[in-house]
Amino acid sequence: MKAAEDLRRTLRRIDGRGYKAYKDIEGTYDFGSYILFVDHVQGDPFASPSRVRVRVPQKVAGFPKDTYHTRSREVALRDFLTRKFLEACRKFCRGNRGTGHSGLISIDRPGQEILERTSAFVTELYVEARFVMGLPAFGRSIAGRHAEAMFFEELPGIVRSSLFFKSLDEKALYEHIETAEDADFLRDQLDSLGLVAFVADGAVLPRASGVDPRPLTKGRVVPFESPESLRVEVVLPNRGAITGMGIPKGVTLIVGGGYHGKSTLLRALELGIYDHIPGDGREFVVSNPYTVKIRAEDGRRIEKVDISPFISNLPFGQDTREFSTEDASGSTSQAANIIEALEVGAKVLLIDEDTSATNFMIRDHRMQELVSKDKEPITPFIDKVRQLYNDLGVSTVLVIGGSGDYFDVADCVICMVEYKPQDVTQEAKAIAEKYRAERKPEGGESFGRITERVPLAHSFDPSKGRREVKISSKGLHSIAFGTYNIDLGAVEQLVDISQTRAIGDAIYYATRYMDGRRTLREIVEAVLRDIEKKGLDVLSPRPVGDYAAFRGLELAAAINRLRTLSVSQKVF
Repeated sequence: MKAAEDLRRTLRRIDGRGYKAYKDIEGTYDFGSYILFVDHVQGDPFASPSRVRVRVPQKVAGFPKDTYHTRSREVALRDFLTRKFLEACRKFCRGNRGTGHSGLISIDRPGQEILERTSAFVTELYVEARFVMGLPAFGRSIAGRHAEAMFFEELPGIVRSSLFFKSLDEKALYEHIETAEDADFLRDQLDSLGLVAFVADGAVLPRASGVDPRPLTKGRVVPFESPESLRVEVVLPNRGAITGMGIPKGVTLIVGGGYHGKSTLLRALELGIYDHIPGDGREFVVSNPYTVKIRAEDGRRIEKVDISPFISNLPFGQDTREFSTEDASGSTSQAANIIEALEVGAKVLLIDEDTSATNFMIRDHRMQELVSKDKEPITPFIDKVRQLYNDLGVSTVLVIGGSGDYFDVADCVICMVEYKPQDVTQEAKAIAEKYRAERKPEGGESFGRITERVPLAHSFDPSKGRREVKISSKGLHSIAFGTYNIDLGAVEQLVDISQTRAIGDAIYYATRYMDGRRTLREIVEAVLRDIEKKGLDVLSPRPVGDYAAFRGLELAAAINRLRTLSVSQKVF
């Protein structure tokens, strides 16, 4: 390890030289109260910024053990430190100092969710932050004096104000970690309470806008209030007793007029798989961790998925037990999306009729009379949703506004009226009894078999040009994998581009387990086990500061959307 002054001398020596001379500063430096790691220096001022770490000994950082002694608290503390480091960057960093990214100091940018990230780490020995710096230049000539100011003036201020316990707002820190801990506890209680989700009284579900995930604050904001019949009380470790609406296992319908909050509630349930920051409004809206949003996805590729529980007897004898297509329809894509989710362990399905294929959801009596079942390949979801629960234990929460036939198969019916939920289960059952549906059930005696598939390693080629591995995220819902693009536009529970980035590398990492025998589920579980043991760093050969945790469900969804994917079905 070098002394901090060695870095200063090097920066002065290379001042004014060509940009590549910045490579001379790679290494480890002792700054007294912390250690600086310059892991990778960018090739020019327009390239991705340089990767840097600081590590503060715990005896200096001073974080009490009760801030990180459980897994839940550790993740929340790391998230909190990332946010504070980012705030400090904005405060201390002077910004533009020349060409390209010159003068930038920044860290992974969190959103409303509290996620495990590789941007910050806390152990009994140290606190570490991983971030990027845009090393300054004018043209392509090193601005050594400006770099010196960044390392010796700006960065020490950032470190002191964000990574030292005594510099932080203790009340805000504990509120952050205790909120996450309470939400994790609440989510863990769902199964034993017979619930798939919980929405706390007082929660604020609407967002500021379609592109702003912060809570709505302008206009009339209606706090959530549970119907008495669905109200549940849970005692949390830190906050104590809270009440809210429990959504039971089974089949739940969310009904109501347009613009009354049906989809807003469903969206909150989609993101209930994550913890949320204090003040988000959805801190205690939690869902079963194996909850999956399902929608139609016209045009997606499908590879040997057994969609026969929903679709069979296609024209020209096309086999739906090993269904493949380069351009799926709305109904075949929605069927495949459900089967693929079940294949890797989904326990709750969330479906909004607005993003579903109509002919997949319902076939009414009149259509049954006109087009007989032997001429209709699709078994509509209405005839399978109860079997999903009875046979497989998989619950469904469905936003529906156009078909009262679903009253016949529902366990619970929630009506949204001006963003307030009402339990109308008994009314819906009475209507179903009074106006008996004339349609004939078409679902058969059971849901059908979930056929597992075995991914074949040869179909995963991340190479591009001269590069053996070229994988990158192209926004939240797109991964460049070699020469192919993986479209994740219909994978709606991703919330952070750092998740997408990690999933891209996890796909390549997963190939080590593709031996021609392991199923997709077994491969995904193997990857998640490695991450649990070694952290997200296992996905990369070098320290990475911009990964965020993801679920196996999203990893599997990305693999299924790789257009070169080849599989064989598991032989029973």
